[in-house]
Parts: sequence; structure tokens; C-alpha cells
Amino acid sequence: MALLTGNFTNTLDDKGRISLPSRLRSELPGSSLIIANGVDRCLWVYVPEEWDSLSRKIMDGTSPFYAQSRSVMRRIISTAQEIEIDKTGRIAIPASLRKYARLNSECIILAIQKYIESWDADEYKANLDAIEVELLAA
Repeated sequence: MALLTGNFTNTLDDKGRISLPSRLRSELPGSSLIIANGVDRCLWVYVPEEWDSLSRKIMDGTSPFYAQSRSVMRRIISTAQEIEIDKTGRIAIPASLRKYARLNSECIILAIQKYIESWDADEYKANLDAIEVELLAA
């Protein structure tokens, strides 16, 4: 898989589906993706091979005997779901994940080399504003 990069705006339909930008779809090796809670109220979207690699790293570096490890496993690993890309290039985002990320109509899709983030546009702007404040304070 080629490295994915880019920032795209797209619309979530009434059924919770969003079209992946054609530039990203053309780089994806298959017809399924893994989607899970990310951090900062976004969703992480991976091709299965990259998800397997990430989840193995998380599981190898955590232990159910430590509270922080359990939190990471619960927040990221347990929320992962396999989804199919339909013939028109859309993915249906499960309701539980839409609720976590507070996805509304306008969404931002960020391609970050080996994975994709999906954001509600307002949440993404708030996150960018907070980062800007942190950067200016540094």
C-alpha cells in the first residue's frame, strides 16, 4: 500500500455512510477496512494488515493487570469493527463509533500515511484551535 496523505471534506449521509475520496480508495488494497475509536474524538481507519500490526503492538505492550493498559485495550482494541467498502466507495460507520466521534453531516477525512482519521468538522476545528494555542504557548 502506498503512503496515504491528504485532507478531505465529505458528507455523512442519513444512514451513517461516507464516501472515501477516490484518491484514497485507489490506494487501498482490498474492500474491507477496520474502524475503531481513536483519540481526540476521532475515528481511526486501517487496512486489515496495518490494524493487525497496530493491535499486536498494543497487546504486546499492555497488560490486563494495569489500569491504564486496560483502558487502552477497551478504548481502542475492543471498539474495532470490520467494515466493507461498497461498490460506490462508501463505508457505513457503525452507530456506536459515530456517537463516540460525534459525527454529524460535515466530516473531515485525514490520510496520515498508514491510517485514516475521520472527524466531525466542528470537533476537528476545535482540536486544531486547541493545538494552535499549545504551539503558541511553547
